[in-house]
Amino acid sequence: MTETNKRANGGDADLDDLSTEQLDALPYGAIGVDGEGRVTFYNATESRLSGRAPARVIGRDFFRDVAPCTHLPSFHGRFLDGVRRGHLSTEFTFVFGFDPPLRVRVAMRSARVPGRYWITVHPIGALASSAQRLVSRAAEEVVDRRSRAEPIGPDVCEREPIHRPGAVQPHAVLLAFHPVALTVDACSDNVADTFGRGPDGLPGEPLERLLPAQAATALRTALADGTLADPARPLRRDIRLGAEGRPFAMAAHLHDERLIVELEPLPDRPEDFGAASPFQVTDAVRELRAAPTLARAAAVCAEEIRAMTGFERVLVYRFDADWNGEAIAESRVESWDDTLLGLRFPASDIPAQARALYTRAPARWVVDRDAVPAAVLSGPPARNTAVDLTYAASRALSPVHLEYQRNLGVNGSMSASILVEGALWGLVIGHHRRSHYVTPETRALASLVAEAFALRLHELASLEAMREQGAALATQNLLLERLAGADDFVAALTSYEGEAASLLDLFGASGAAVVSKERIARVGITPPDEGLAELASWLRATLPPDQRVFATDDLSAHHGPAAAWRESASGVLAAFVDEAQQHLLVWLRPEVTATVVWGGDPRKSVLADPSTRVVLPRRSFERWVEERRGRAEPWAPWQLGAARALAASIEGVVLRQGRKIAELSAKGEELSRALEAKDILAREIDHRVKNSLQIVAGVMLMQARGVSDPVARAAFEDTYARVMSVARVHDTLHQAEDIENVDLGATLHRLCGDLALGMTGAERRLAVATEPGLMVPSRVAVALSLIATELVTNALKYAYRPGEEGPVEVSIRGRNGGGVELRVCDSGRGLSPGWERKPDPDASGGLGMRVIRAMLGRIGAEMAVESNRNPGACFTVRA
Repeated sequence: MTETNKRANGGDADLDDLSTEQLDALPYGAIGVDGEGRVTFYNATESRLSGRAPARVIGRDFFRDVAPCTHLPSFHGRFLDGVRRGHLSTEFTFVFGFDPPLRVRVAMRSARVPGRYWITVHPIGALASSAQRLVSRAAEEVVDRRSRAEPIGPDVCEREPIHRPGAVQPHAVLLAFHPVALTVDACSDNVADTFGRGPDGLPGEPLERLLPAQAATALRTALADGTLADPARPLRRDIRLGAEGRPFAMAAHLHDERLIVELEPLPDRPEDFGAASPFQVTDAVRELRAAPTLARAAAVCAEEIRAMTGFERVLVYRFDADWNGEAIAESRVESWDDTLLGLRFPASDIPAQARALYTRAPARWVVDRDAVPAAVLSGPPARNTAVDLTYAASRALSPVHLEYQRNLGVNGSMSASILVEGALWGLVIGHHRRSHYVTPETRALASLVAEAFALRLHELASLEAMREQGAALATQNLLLERLAGADDFVAALTSYEGEAASLLDLFGASGAAVVSKERIARVGITPPDEGLAELASWLRATLPPDQRVFATDDLSAHHGPAAAWRESASGVLAAFVDEAQQHLLVWLRPEVTATVVWGGDPRKSVLADPSTRVVLPRRSFERWVEERRGRAEPWAPWQLGAARALAASIEGVVLRQGRKIAELSAKGEELSRALEAKDILAREIDHRVKNSLQIVAGVMLMQARGVSDPVARAAFEDTYARVMSVARVHDTLHQAEDIENVDLGATLHRLCGDLALGMTGAERRLAVATEPGLMVPSRVAVALSLIATELVTNALKYAYRPGEEGPVEVSIRGRNGGGVELRVCDSGRGLSPGWERKPDPDASGGLGMRVIRAMLGRIGAEMAVESNRNPGACFTVRA
């Protein structure tokens, strides 16, 4: 055997002794690198295997630049560990994603020259093309005959069983155990390097023979106590496996009657792979909490996650109501000229079943798009049962999705779900133009930042919703208060009264209307009456009986005639008030003309080759501009609920009252006629009582003038005054429109005038001041008139010494807070002690005070007396 043949069979340690020509003649690849991984030599065989010319790779970083698919703990990590120990010597198998894929045995050895190392690549054999590679090849062939590619419905993609791809990404190993026996049911076909046995040797093996005792015990305990009940919360442990004791991250979950255990090699030093620090998460969360708007929070999220993970581009991607996506924030390296910021992507780019997976398993990381997946093989009796990998972090991606990434120019990628109250709001998406490995710790930290963004998003949305809902609730309360006292609910809802609100002030509408049977009331910008009547008729015919609310931001898509009103009514929120659908509340929004920029023509999202029926994702992402017409700003879900609640309140407060009023209308008319008759009778009685009292008063006055006895004359005069005070009140009632209330000021003026007629010189002494329009009930007016009569009469007669004529001031005014105040004051000699108890009719007590006390009690009034004002006295009555 020649020396070259000996070396071909494993003498890699002698590569230092070979010339360049001899190295190029080797039947396997030979690569020389320094301690930093920079290529110092690249032989001809390796050049043929990889398709890379030696001149293109010399001096470049083999692991990060030349073959970035090797920048993994299982490859680059082993190299770094050996370099740090001062002796590199390791062998393992690896699959390069060439076309066709090539399985190789890799050996890494220290060279004789210090700081130099050899990497040899020994081909084992080519592999059959993966499903991913077949899709890519089919796509290239169809491109050559593009006219034969046919558009197909997105439901074809939605039927793809992406949760059962039958493979995992090759950087991880998967074991599927029976949940009771805890023996291997299935495993990935790349287990040999980890367990020293191929996939045929693992089925039936018990848990304890494959995993360390502590890990096996932890799994059994978790199964027993229900810790693994939620597959989205796996049991995680760091363990060591194999003769070398290499570190692995173990993640185990229970799903679909299998215990799924994923094992991923860990680097001895995470910093070799750009691991993030928890302090970066702290800083990112602080920035997110300080972000005042969604746009700023999204920008912070993209920037921080790109800094943590090292992806060349990170997007924040938001779904709309139709599941189309939009890149609302982007952070990318300067060398990547293509921007996706502001572009929209059709819903078929992320079909329904993919969105469902993002909701259940909220993170997806792809190291190498072109890597050959490790097939998951089942052993008897589960040979034909595919393993459900819904919650497996290493699940291989669908061929269609990987081809989509190829068309987008992306190799390594990440997707982290943005879940708001359990619903998929959007994604944080990372792109790398080469394969890109991120450590498990960094992935977890990046996912935390995505969750922090979701919390801030929810917080901002909640604050805005609270503000909007608070304003709407205040407006609804104003409307309901007005409705409670209104006879016409249509007018109350659509007319402005001073600063009061109307339906137009709700929900950010530009127009509103009420359709009540044949009546239509509009406010703001609306279609004409006939258009609203037609809309109401269409809603009555369209909505099922149990549905009272209808909302759309594109009315013409549902109701063709509405295209004529899109400038005023592209958006409609309508709520029927009653079950009979006779009364309708309507809010309107105009169209918002928008220019939507798509990442490719959204009408050409999915193709299929008619000869093979292979599904092909779209290849073009060039900007495609759509002028969008006829759509309004969408209605928020809470606005639909608020409209429904307002309609129910209107039915309860107004329409039920209206029905009662209708039932009582006949009785109301009868009562109105009775009240009119009562009013006529009351006025006639007042008129006759007044005439009778004036006759009596006239007789008293004639008698007073005809007697010479001063005591008798005084008695007649007092009686005259009291009778005239009552007569004046009835006269006022007869002349007034309101038979229940009396203008007290006018009554007091006339009363004082009558008293002056009965006493010589009184007209010169009386000074009367009254507040105009002071209305009081008739019973209060009668009582106060009698009190005023007694007080004024006593003041005119007894306040001054005989022969002395002093002034008497009479005033009446309203009181703050309601009620009236009557004052009668003089400047005379004041009141003698015990005046209110004297029975002598010549004194200031007696009958007059008894009348005053009786009247005060009748109306619940009180009287205050200033008996020595120096000079005079003052009586104040408050009623």
